[in-house]
Amino acid sequence: MNTSLLRWIPAIAISVLSTCASIAHAKEYRVYYLGGQSNMDGFGYTKDLSEAQRQPVDGCMIYRARIQEAGQQPEGAGVWATLTPGFGVGYTSDGKVNRLSDRFGPELTFGAQMQKLHPGANIAIIKYSRGGTAISSAGGAANWDVDDRTEKNGRVGINQYDHALRAIDMAMSVRDIDGDGEEDTLIPCGIVWMQGESDGTNEQAADVYEQKLDELMELLRAALRVDELPVVIGRISDSRRAVNEQPIWRFGEQIRTAQERFCDADPAAVLVTSTDAYGYSDPYHYDSAGYVDLGIQFAKAMYGLETGQAED
Repeated sequence: MNTSLLRWIPAIAISVLSTCASIAHAKEYRVYYLGGQSNMDGFGYTKDLSEAQRQPVDGCMIYRARIQEAGQQPEGAGVWATLTPGFGVGYTSDGKVNRLSDRFGPELTFGAQMQKLHPGANIAIIKYSRGGTAISSAGGAANWDVDDRTEKNGRVGINQYDHALRAIDMAMSVRDIDGDGEEDTLIPCGIVWMQGESDGTNEQAADVYEQKLDELMELLRAALRVDELPVVIGRISDSRRAVNEQPIWRFGEQIRTAQERFCDADPAAVLVTSTDAYGYSDPYHYDSAGYVDLGIQFAKAMYGLETGQAED
């Protein structure tokens, strides 16, 4: 890896992992980072959930950082809270209070399903995603490209990658995430990535997608201080709601192939393909049932990597 790319890697307090073990009542949390673009943001409607799905997921915490523009000073503003619906599109935080929306994303059922798969475990989710973002700078100004040195909002080289790192840093620096008065042990356990649609609109971005995906996942693993951290990738799909039922993402198949190639080459990565069967609420976003299932499939794929039972 090109070490010159390791800018803004957060100084995660690794001491938390060792010193907290000696605290009598400290809890351990399995931490997962969720990132990407709008289908990770989540466009599911809370009103479409069952009564049980609307309830808080006890033992599962979430830190969703407020979305920022490229060039803004990274803040990572958010507050740890019990996982509930409302952390989808429209959510925001000032770092003191979370303002929930009427939407949810895959985080909701991901957290609940991970608890089922790890009985008795505490789950923590760090989420930073932004709709309309590409991995490559070739895909647009809103991107995650560590090589992008263009000036935006008066600053050079600050983009969604930097905002995500700041969110991770801020979330991991909180010593008592559940507010019970005892320090918690936060153990990074995985990355879930749902993104690629924006790169699918540009041939140049599609050409470098596999390279950029590999680069970004390596850097996120470095930020979480685990070299072979499990990575689950959601395969992009297409509603085909363009004119004459043509694909929305002109180079989408190229992105899908790149995602598959990345997962085939990385023994700690797996591709979730259930997205092909989902319905859409608009030309770009899955319907509520899709987000419910997507979170479950993400969790099953992650658990498969964790236990060495990932499906080929």
